[in-house]
Amino acid sequence: MTTLDLYDHGIPAEKYFGYTQAIRSGELIHVSGQLSFDDAGGFDPEDDIAAQLARTYMNLDKVLAHFGATRDQVVSQTLYVVDLVRNAEVVAEGNRAYFGAHRPVSTALGVTELTFPGQAVEISCVVDTRLPA
Repeated sequence: MTTLDLYDHGIPAEKYFGYTQAIRSGELIHVSGQLSFDDAGGFDPEDDIAAQLARTYMNLDKVLAHFGATRDQVVSQTLYVVDLVRNAEVVAEGNRAYFGAHRPVSTALGVTELTFPGQAVEISCVVDTRLPA
């Protein structure tokens, strides 16, 4: 029987929207769209996509750490980016910096807006804990 393990950051949006940050089901971890929330619940400036991307990946690291997983076990990611054409190079640089030699499958979608004012990036992913950490 498969058991579920859940993780939350403890931010108000989780309760308001009725979701969890991640669910581990068997050997897979499904991670909700991670945002660039800081500890106070705010965002880096909207015009600083590099800072938002870095903080979003830091928040993803918190999720991975809860499950004892690493970024090397991420098998797929979906990035939602406001004004992707303008921000593509910065997003590509941040993605390469985060994953290094590891290359998960990836889909990047350009969007006109995201859920919260000032939010410029959101990243969801799937993690396979059977892969080497």
